[in-house]
Amino acid sequence: MNKKIDLAVFDMAGTTVNENNIVYKTVQQSINDQGYTVSLEEVLEHGAGKEKYQAILDILKNTTSCEDIEDTAKRAFSNFKPILKNIYKQSDVRAFDKVEELFGILRNNNVKIVLNTGYDSKTANQLIKKLNWKKGVDYDALLTADDVTNGRPHKEMICKAMQMFTITDPSRVLKVGDSAIDIEEGKNADCGITVGVLTGAQNKEQLQKAKPDFIINELLELRKIIFYLD
Repeated sequence: MNKKIDLAVFDMAGTTVNENNIVYKTVQQSINDQGYTVSLEEVLEHGAGKEKYQAILDILKNTTSCEDIEDTAKRAFSNFKPILKNIYKQSDVRAFDKVEELFGILRNNNVKIVLNTGYDSKTANQLIKKLNWKKGVDYDALLTADDVTNGRPHKEMICKAMQMFTITDPSRVLKVGDSAIDIEEGKNADCGITVGVLTGAQNKEQLQKAKPDFIINELLELRKIIFYLD
């Protein structure tokens, strides 16, 4: 092993789960149904990785001249959840290529795998069910926006993941995500390694603003970072 890691914390949509930005397209629809014309690029720039009500609030603040932002955000969020639920029921959701292979390598080297997300618990578990991932087989724990008081980029989810597996040294924790807020979360938790992946919400330039230790094209490249594997 290149650097001993005991815990790997992975974002879900855009990082481990390939759902073609369904959630952010739904956020966009929910906002624009309130009378706005927010672009998907603006949604990704200001909302990627966040708990979804907070994402909607921040998108409205940064892209519109809305005067009653909180009420508008509440209406949009209320509409967002049932729309997303119905879309996910009909959609083809799958893991990115070789994610299960990577998870197997990590678990065979006694690295705990935690999935964390700005989704609520129902949405996250709906995704996991579609992927047919099993707790204790494919991953070790799931933490969602419902499990914490403070959403990302606060460190609370990572700290809770560490507590679950009695890990006290954050330098032995890896955080991986497709948005700057994932990297910020890892930095705030003093993770030993933070990695941005270019499969999801944000591009290399956007990820670089958060100063991750590495930026990779796909998750399997983590083998070169954590292990001496080509």
